[in-house]
Amino acid sequence: MIRFEDVSVTYTGAVEPAVRGIDFEVPEGELVLLAGPSGVGKSTVLGAVGGLVPHFTGGTLRGRVTVAGRDTRTHKPRDLADVVGTVGQDPLAHFVTDTVEDELAYGMESLGVPPAVMRRRVEETLDLLGLADLRARPIATLSGGQRQRVAIGSVLTPHPDVLVLDEPTSALDPAAAEEVLAVLQRLVHDLGTTVLLAEHRLERVVQYADQVVLLPSPGAPAVVGTPAEVMAVSPVYPPVVELGRLAGWSPLPLTVRDARRRAAPLRERLAGREAPRRPAPPPADPVAEVRDLAVRRDRVQALRTVDMAVSPGETVALMGRNGAGKSTLLAALVGLLAPTSGTVRVGGRAPHRTAPRDLVRRVGLVPQEPRDLLYADTVAGECRAADQDAHAEPGTCRALLDDLLPGVADDTHPRDLSEGQRLTLALAVVLAARPPLLLLDEPTRGLDYAAKARLAGILRALAAEGHAIVLATHDVELAAELADRVVLLAEGEVIADGPAAEVVTASPSFAPQVAKVLAPQRWLTVAQVREALA
Repeated sequence: MIRFEDVSVTYTGAVEPAVRGIDFEVPEGELVLLAGPSGVGKSTVLGAVGGLVPHFTGGTLRGRVTVAGRDTRTHKPRDLADVVGTVGQDPLAHFVTDTVEDELAYGMESLGVPPAVMRRRVEETLDLLGLADLRARPIATLSGGQRQRVAIGSVLTPHPDVLVLDEPTSALDPAAAEEVLAVLQRLVHDLGTTVLLAEHRLERVVQYADQVVLLPSPGAPAVVGTPAEVMAVSPVYPPVVELGRLAGWSPLPLTVRDARRRAAPLRERLAGREAPRRPAPPPADPVAEVRDLAVRRDRVQALRTVDMAVSPGETVALMGRNGAGKSTLLAALVGLLAPTSGTVRVGGRAPHRTAPRDLVRRVGLVPQEPRDLLYADTVAGECRAADQDAHAEPGTCRALLDDLLPGVADDTHPRDLSEGQRLTLALAVVLAARPPLLLLDEPTRGLDYAAKARLAGILRALAAEGHAIVLATHDVELAAELADRVVLLAEGEVIADGPAAEVVTASPSFAPQVAKVLAPQRWLTVAQVREALA
């Protein structure tokens, strides 16, 4: 169905190709996972399937890409629209209409699908993706994860033969991610749809893949094989595979169930030992306090009666399903939203009444959409502006960026970075001011495991220096790695607030893979197991 024949893509002005010598085939009716570290060209490969590369992006494509027998060099995206449905990393860039139901119908209208068929498919998709309650909602009022589901739904309704998805679960909570992946699996198994997707959160998707195409490093040829074969040699792998490598299991497990079947001897070795815990920060006055907070956004009661305090040196993970109010709470803490009732205090001040030039040195927010913070023409320009705004030493932002994501050139335009690279640049921009309270909204979206580990190291160092950190995240592995506390939200209310090990292990949805494998023992990460065995 999809064939790449010795494909290389070089963008205008680039010295080296974004991808080189890509050669693989995706058979009809299979789900194929495209894996690899950040910046190896996964989005370029996906863009070439629908003709976006090079017709929309520019540059030079060498070799041949065919989809259902159509050569993408001679067929523009509109000529492939009846065959290929594409969802990129950024759902906002995908939308054309204002409401959920209109967006689901738009693609079918463009293809001339009869109204009766359109109505039936919209209803089916609303049910498939759990969007029925949102059908009349303006897209602008949706959470990031809800937008992601609408974007996926809008390409499902025309019933394309091929689905191309770039980080489809990155903004979804664990339950919603499972629902979306179950839908994709049903389309593959029952309808014969061909799915090619790229995803950094391999723990969510690798077990569903028929094949894995690995791009191990920039310019390297693709490695193609079964999930087990590729995970054995891949530089990126989920925690359950890392645990299997540590324990010496062969073949490596791909699912929690596979690992649990082999874990009894490992549990025996760990019996009587306790997972190492980071020392609790010393008692101190809170950096931020929220009391009886309620926030109403348009017609939606986003938060109600929320109480929370964050101390210096403490790392708090905000978790909960999409639309639970996590991003709204962060926006209230950084002054973007005023309380409808209740109070918010950061450094003793109400953030929504504090001047931005004063607030930047008290609290910093890295939003879900990093482009909201980036306005310069080059990476160097962003870093210079960040240092000036923060009154930091010149080079501070650049040094932080090099720690997080080495190798990004000064003259690179932010729009030419991958989603994960843009997110990392936005984080460096915010960190330049070293605010006592750091807020991050889905900070690992688009990051590979290596970049996530570097991010975790920097956040740990900031917490050790006394910075308070609040993460709104669906990444249960990040919460297990970093959080002292987990605050669980549902329908705008706090339903759990306690030590990370207690809260996440009590929830099947939010427990990390290692916790599931080694239960009832309370181990959260492979690093804890490695340290205990050593």
